[in-house]
Amino acid sequence: MKAHVIKNGLYKPAVENVAIILKLLGERYRDSVTTSLNHSGPFQLLIATILSAQSTDKQINKVTPGLFKKYPDPLAFAGAVPGELEQDIKSTGFYRNKAKSLILCCRDLMENFGGKVPDNIEDLTTLHGVGRKTANVVLANSFGRQAIIVDTHMKRIAYRLGLTNNTDPDKIEYDLMKIIPQNNWTDFSHKVIAHGRTICLGRNPGCSICPVIQFCRYGQENA
Repeated sequence: MKAHVIKNGLYKPAVENVAIILKLLGERYRDSVTTSLNHSGPFQLLIATILSAQSTDKQINKVTPGLFKKYPDPLAFAGAVPGELEQDIKSTGFYRNKAKSLILCCRDLMENFGGKVPDNIEDLTTLHGVGRKTANVVLANSFGRQAIIVDTHMKRIAYRLGLTNNTDPDKIEYDLMKIIPQNNWTDFSHKVIAHGRTICLGRNPGCSICPVIQFCRYGQENA
């Protein structure tokens, strides 16, 4: 294994074959080109992404149609009654914290950005409840920016491949920004997330049917 390790303990086959990994994942997940969160515009995506923490996109998509009908804009969320909003989003989990984040985030939008979602990561991350992952989801899917999205799937797979040895999402993002060509950041993110949902599962990953196992540190160690 030592022969396959390069600087900072990264896995040499994965780092040196990023282009091939991108190609193979692209062939397997041709339709994974955007987020699976249903939304109309950056504001709805921002809200849906905040709600998606510790939940599934499928569950969020069940909640948001009624939620956006009741609260159609930042002003409506900013003036929401906390207890009532909590009940509206209860099925997404951690609903008390999420309700607080949504209200404060929308107040930030109204007070600092005229009710419009910012189109840069510096301003987005000043909003309550918005970290780099949430900001990057909005930037990539609503504003067409190139962004590395480090959700639970990316965190797991980037480590398994050997493209990072970090566990902190922000550090993982910066590691991947150095390795993945910038014009592929968003596409890589969507393909990895799709891979994590279908094959490279948290438990019992499907290494026997993985298209990139020959470049994967975890796959080679456990094959």
